[in-house]
Amino acid sequence: MVGEADRLIAPDAAGIAHASKLLRAGELVAVPTETVYGLAARADSAEAVAKIYRAKGRPDFNPLIVHVSSLEQAETLALFDERAHRLAEAFWPGPLTMVLPARADSPIAPAVSAGLPTLALRCPGHPVMAQLLEAVGLPLAAPSANRSLGVSPTRPEHVRESLGDDCPPILDGGPCAMGLESTIVALRDDGGWNLLRPGPVETAAIESIVGPQSASMGAKIEAPGQMRKHYSPGKPVRLNATEAGADEFLIGFGTIAGNANLSPNGDLAEAAARLYQCLHEAAAASQPKIAVAPIPRAGMGEAIADRLRRAAA
Repeated sequence: MVGEADRLIAPDAAGIAHASKLLRAGELVAVPTETVYGLAARADSAEAVAKIYRAKGRPDFNPLIVHVSSLEQAETLALFDERAHRLAEAFWPGPLTMVLPARADSPIAPAVSAGLPTLALRCPGHPVMAQLLEAVGLPLAAPSANRSLGVSPTRPEHVRESLGDDCPPILDGGPCAMGLESTIVALRDDGGWNLLRPGPVETAAIESIVGPQSASMGAKIEAPGQMRKHYSPGKPVRLNATEAGADEFLIGFGTIAGNANLSPNGDLAEAAARLYQCLHEAAAASQPKIAVAPIPRAGMGEAIADRLRRAAA
């Protein structure tokens, strides 16, 4: 069995060149972003994208996010209206994904969009990922680098633990700064929009640019993170717990200390960055169940609550 250290690629010029060579050849590489680690493949190759689905055990009706190096590259893949341009100007590079109509001549493999006429696009802000996208010169499909429905990875060791012997080389970018997947919005043809997944970019910030979101939303899965059960640590999860039962590992917040604490100071940004790390610790603990302290729903708390609700499903 190959050890974790043997899979790590240094985030220097030689390492980025090596990772880009692997990706251009159709291989998988686990990559760092400011949100979570992604399992990347060239998005224009059906064979390469199929390797993502096999490694994750991912349902083929769940679309993938395409990561681009720039707005200019994104515009060769999807149709951008004035709203999309305003959102890109405000939040790219960064943790916002936009679901937009795919161009008729888009080279993206059909499996990436799961048969939908739209693409989910993001320009990531992590410096190592940005350098990799420039070096590889191709858009990269990159869902979270873990088994499907499992806890997302925010460190290289999480990738190795989740994917096991199927783990590809990992471009080491250190711990992810934000620790929650990107916010996903879908821009509709009628001028409306929907929040498909809460994340680091808060709803109020989006509304300040494109107005209130639409009241109704389609029933189809249009983007990652919309499945009812997701981010599962493999144990029963009880939410809004002020104390732990005898058989529970308690993830605390603020003054509820717990066995691990999302943020002793009650800082929601710190809690978001530590959420998956605490879930990984709870999954590895001896207790057969997990309890999580109450989390305020304001601001970043909306995204944290979304992940926890799906983890507990």
